Amino acid sequence: MSEAPALPHAQAGPIQARRSGRFARFEPVMLLWIALIAILLFLVAFPLGKLLVVSFETRGTGEFTLMNYVSAYGRPRYVDALVNSLLLGLLSAVMAVVMAVPMAWAVSRTDMPFKGLTWAVVLGAFILPPYLSAIGWILLAGPNSGFLNIAWRAITGLQDPLFNIYTFSGMALVIALNSFPLVFIFVKSALDLVSSEMEDAANILGAGTWTAMRKVSIPLVWPAIMAGFIIVFLEAIALFGTPAIIGIPARINVVTTQLWQFFEYPVRVEVAAAYAMPLLLITAGMIVVQKLMLARKGYVSQTGKGGERRPIKLGPWRWVAFAWCAAVGLMAVIAPLFVLLQASFAKAWGRGLAWDNLTLANYRLLIFEHDMAMTSIWNTIWFSASAASIAVVLALLIAYIVNRKLVPFGEALGFMAMAPFVIPGIVMAIGFYAAYASPPFALYGTAAIIILAFAARFLPIAYANSSSAIRAVHPEMEEAARILGSGRLHAIWMVTAPLVRKSLLGGWLIVFIVASRELSAAIFLVGPRTRTMSVLLYDLSEAGNFEVLAAFGGLLLVVTMVFVGIGMKLVGRDFMLRRN
Repeated sequence: MSEAPALPHAQAGPIQARRSGRFARFEPVMLLWIALIAILLFLVAFPLGKLLVVSFETRGTGEFTLMNYVSAYGRPRYVDALVNSLLLGLLSAVMAVVMAVPMAWAVSRTDMPFKGLTWAVVLGAFILPPYLSAIGWILLAGPNSGFLNIAWRAITGLQDPLFNIYTFSGMALVIALNSFPLVFIFVKSALDLVSSEMEDAANILGAGTWTAMRKVSIPLVWPAIMAGFIIVFLEAIALFGTPAIIGIPARINVVTTQLWQFFEYPVRVEVAAAYAMPLLLITAGMIVVQKLMLARKGYVSQTGKGGERRPIKLGPWRWVAFAWCAAVGLMAVIAPLFVLLQASFAKAWGRGLAWDNLTLANYRLLIFEHDMAMTSIWNTIWFSASAASIAVVLALLIAYIVNRKLVPFGEALGFMAMAPFVIPGIVMAIGFYAAYASPPFALYGTAAIIILAFAARFLPIAYANSSSAIRAVHPEMEEAARILGSGRLHAIWMVTAPLVRKSLLGGWLIVFIVASRELSAAIFLVGPRTRTMSVLLYDLSEAGNFEVLAAFGGLLLVVTMVFVGIGMKLVGRDFMLRRN
C-alpha cells in the first residue's frame, strides 16, 4: 500500500525532465533578442521592402504597374542624369586615388618630414562636410567673383576666368578633395603591412627608389587601392550636397538632384522609388566587388608579417613628397576654410580682407535674430545624439548575439545590421518616406523619422566597431559572472559593456559626427521645425547670402570640432581614421 502512490510520481518524473530539458535554454532575455529582430525589420527591411513595392504600385490605387519605371527612365534627361552620376563617380575616384596614394606611400614608407601635419590634413578633409567645401570653392573659383579669378584679372588684365568651379571637372575635384581620406586610409593600412625586404630585393636587382615603389610596393597593395577607388565612386554617385550646390547652377543633372526634383510638388514618390533602384543595385554590386578584392590577402601576406619595415630615405626628394601632401592639404582644407572664415566676418565677401569690411553682424543675426538657426543647432545635436545612442545600443546587442552564437540566425542579424552600408543615404531616406510618411505612422517631418533614419543609416559604423570590441573580450569573463548567479543581460551590462566602453564611446562619437553633417538623408525627411544644420545650410545657399552661410558653416564646424576634441581626449587622436 505504501508504494501505490509512488507510481504516478515515477511516471511524472520523466515528463518533468523532458519539460525542463525543452525549456532549460530559454531565458527571459530571449525576448530581447526577438525585440532586436523586430527593430531591425522596422529600421532596415521594411523601408527597403516598401521602396521596392511602391516602385511597382500605381499611385492612389496600389495596383501593380511598370509605368513608374517607364516614367523614371522614359526621358533622355533622366537617363543622362544616371550617366552623369557614373562619370562623376569615376572621375572623382580617379582624382582621389591620384591625390591619396602618393600621400599614403610617403607617410607609411618614407622619411618625409611633418607626417603629423599630413595626418591632420587627412583628418581635416574627413571632418569638413562636402557641401561646406563646395561653398568654399565657389568663393575661391567662382567665374565672376571667386578670389582666384579676381587675383588673376588683377595680375594679367584678362577678363576670362582662370578657374570655373561650375563645371563637371570642378564638381568632381571638390568631391575628390573630400573623399581622398578614404583611399588614404585603405592604402596606408595596407602599406604598413609590407615588409622592407621586398623593396630591398628590388634594390639589390638594380631598381631605384621610385622603380621599387612603382613596381613592388604599389602592386602589392593594388586591392586596397581598388577598394578605396570603389568606396569613393559610391560616395560620389550617392552625394547630394555638392552636386546640388555646384551642379544645379551649372545645369549638370545627376541621379541625386533628379531624385530631389521628383520630391518637388506634386511629390512622385513612386517614380522616385523606381528611379532609385538602379542606384541601389550599382552600389550593392560594387560592394561585392570590393569585398572580393579585400579578400585577396595574398597580395600582402606573401611579404611576411614579421618582416622589418624601415623608412625609405628620400634625400632631397622628401621635400617634394611633403610639397605634394601640402598642396593637397591646401586645396582640401586650408584654402576653403580660409575663404569661409573670411566671408563669415565680412560685410561683403567679394571685397576681401579690409578693416572696414569686418563685422560680427552675420553671427549676431544667426545667434540672436534668425528664426531657425539656433533651433537647427539644437535639432542637429539631439537628433544626432539620439541616433548615435540607438545605433550603438543596437549594435552592441547584435554584435554580442552574433559573436557569442546565441541564436542560430545570428549571422542573418549581422547581415541586416550591415545592410545599410550598401544603401545610399538618399535611397534610405526615400525608403523611410515611402514606409512611414503616410498613415498609420504619419511620421513625415517629425523628429522621430529623422532620428530613426540616421540610426539605420549609420548602424553599420556602430556594428563594425562593436563587433570588433566584442571579439576582443573572452566569453569566460561573462561565464564567471553567470556562475555567480548573474543573468545574461546583467552580465553584459556589468562585465562586457565596461570592458568595451572605450570602443563604444568611439563608435558613438563617430556616428554622432557623421550624422551631424548628413544632408542626403535629412533633406528628404525634415519638416518646417525639424530642420538640421546641414539642411539649413543648403537653404541658405539657395538664397545666395554667402556671408551668413559661411558664418553658419563656421558654427557647424565648431560643434563638430568640440566632439572631435572630446573623442581625441577620451578615445585617441586617430579614433576617426581607424579601420575596423
